[in-house]
Amino acid sequence: MASRSDSGGDARRRTRSDRGESGSGVSRAEKKEQTRQALLDTTIELVDDRSFGSISLREVARGAGIVPTAFYRHFASMEDLGVTLVEDSMRVLRRGLREARRDLPKGVLVPTARDSLRSLIKQVRADEAKFRFLVREQHGGVAEVRRAIDTELRLFSREVAIDMARVPALAGWDTEDLEVVAELFVTIMTSAVAELVDGDGRPDAESAIIRRTEKQLVLVVLGMGQWHGRE
Repeated sequence: MASRSDSGGDARRRTRSDRGESGSGVSRAEKKEQTRQALLDTTIELVDDRSFGSISLREVARGAGIVPTAFYRHFASMEDLGVTLVEDSMRVLRRGLREARRDLPKGVLVPTARDSLRSLIKQVRADEAKFRFLVREQHGGVAEVRRAIDTELRLFSREVAIDMARVPALAGWDTEDLEVVAELFVTIMTSAVAELVDGDGRPDAESAIIRRTEKQLVLVVLGMGQWHGRE
């Protein structure tokens, strides 16, 4: 039977193994996550002025400080990396809109069109590189990434439609009509993002984009009343 000291030694050895041999206090799992994030960050930097399809696995690995073969410990392929970037970027957007909903006055169930737009612009400015990646790759050359963006936008539209269904004034609308309106909102806001991230950054140009987008959103809202009144 092992002595207490032997058991303690085994536990210490396991702890050292989990943390890595360097004794730095960083576990293997933490180190792996750091490397994975470095691969994602490097890719975002590389696609800032290039298409995702034009960068190589070797470039990404070198930027993250690992050998190319180590890449496969984190992602199955470059396409897998691209899809993960899409999911991470859209998660930032959805989180921002959820925060906007939490900040609304009591009794207001969804943000107005203007509130949604302001929240979106705030997120774009905070993570502009990620949104530039989404805009450029939405019609890019990597099929897996295009499909991932399309899937995430559909999920985003459904989330907007669910929010709209909670509004008492829209209680009589059927699910299909709400989804159509939600898709219009998302399309308008996506177009605004494309203009913002590819613009020259001049305040007057940005203000013009915001004014036009607000007008488009308000016109959709006004049109909703006319459409439902026909039925």
